[in-house]
Amino acid sequence: MSTTLTHTPEPTVRAALRSPKLLRIEVLAGLVVALALIPEAISFSIIAGVDPRVGLFASFTMAVSIAFLGGRPAMISAATGAIALVIAPVVREHGLDYLIATVLLGGALQIILGLVGVARLMRFIPRSVIVGFVNALAILIFLAQLPHMIDVPWLVYPMIAVGIAVIVGLPRISSVIPAPLVAIVALTAFTLLASITMPNVGDEGELPDSLPSLLLPDVPFTLDTLKIIAPYALAMALVGLLESLLTAKLVDDITDTHSDKTREAWGQGAANVITGFFGGMGGCAMIGQTMINVKASGARTRLSTFLAGTFLLILVVGFGDVVALIPMAALVAVMIMVAVGTFDWHSIQPATLRRMPKSETAVMLSTVAFTVATHNLAIGVGVGVLVAMTLFARRVAHLTQTHRALTEDAEGAIATYRVTGELFFASSNDLYTQFDYADDPDRVVIDLSDSHIWDASTVASLDAITTKYARKGKSVEIIGLNEASAERHGRLSGELSSH
Repeated sequence: MSTTLTHTPEPTVRAALRSPKLLRIEVLAGLVVALALIPEAISFSIIAGVDPRVGLFASFTMAVSIAFLGGRPAMISAATGAIALVIAPVVREHGLDYLIATVLLGGALQIILGLVGVARLMRFIPRSVIVGFVNALAILIFLAQLPHMIDVPWLVYPMIAVGIAVIVGLPRISSVIPAPLVAIVALTAFTLLASITMPNVGDEGELPDSLPSLLLPDVPFTLDTLKIIAPYALAMALVGLLESLLTAKLVDDITDTHSDKTREAWGQGAANVITGFFGGMGGCAMIGQTMINVKASGARTRLSTFLAGTFLLILVVGFGDVVALIPMAALVAVMIMVAVGTFDWHSIQPATLRRMPKSETAVMLSTVAFTVATHNLAIGVGVGVLVAMTLFARRVAHLTQTHRALTEDAEGAIATYRVTGELFFASSNDLYTQFDYADDPDRVVIDLSDSHIWDASTVASLDAITTKYARKGKSVEIIGLNEASAERHGRLSGELSSH
């Protein structure tokens, strides 16, 4: 009996436009995300060492482009800290034009990687790494709020507390308007009516007053330019795809729907190319804003993503003076609750830790530690996958066993070694030491009926065993090979240098 997994059908843009209730959810979600994007885009611009308009325009073009091109509806893509950290050295050492050239090349590489099927590699990222990735991002989102809570007027703290109380309490009374939007509007109104001076969005950087325009980077189209931008472009492409595909998987789980990861991969590339031509700093999926959109606001379609970008442009260009007055305390409250909602609290409960194998916990903790320490998602996930692979190989290697039996036939004594388990580099290196070369009779049989040869290391080990017996004048017969193992052994045996 086979079981077919079914996913909940998600509402389409057409359905949202026909339903006033769904439309309200999408529109308000887009507005909340746009408001949350503004200070983030400005701060990421500062990290990258560029003018705030470069980050803001990138967030606009990324969100609007990915709304049409992406494979995961309702996911938010914009200028991100991960990309800002990767490309910051280009701006610092070579200037803005080289940054834009890097974004264009990085986008092109993402398109190529998407089309060749890099999204399929997601299956090799273990669950423990994904949990670590989620927890690390929650910690990073929270840590990013700390500068707004240090050396600030004391009124900031009660305002953050009120904002958190509104976000937590309002959904229990009514969910007509997203709680984060209510918190932002209420706290902004309070500061204006009470004439309180406190840090606001305007303090983060100057907002643009004109629309983005098409431009080409003023760089020489030479091999030297390629040598400068290629390493950063490749790093940007990999970091962007990794963060976007992991975020897409997270949204799949939250919404119980399926997304097209291959389309998302090349869609991210196309959005970055478009962003580059509009002078933006590039970007990828944003887990914080995506959680606001999907989890806090309940959006489910591409409409919310498109509106987030559109509202962002309208707010900063048309209503920049008003947006500049929003207190940072309101946005900090929103992002703290996003961090709390993003963190997988179940993963650190004592009962979970007791049940979970220590190796799984080690993988999760190493992913968190390296991501938080480096502020680089690619390094954190890379280390997590490496730790998972090493611990898995170590665990499987210990499952390989060798059993020796002595028998007699008409021609004399025979030593038969029955090997059980998977034979690959981690387990076959110990195989060489499992044989009694000195005391075995002249005939030795190695029975691999319950084994499988996976790599050249195993063939080399078997060759070394055979050679050592041959030096003592003893013959070795290998039996029980399955078809794949026999093919690999026949092709490589004798062709590899022995130990």
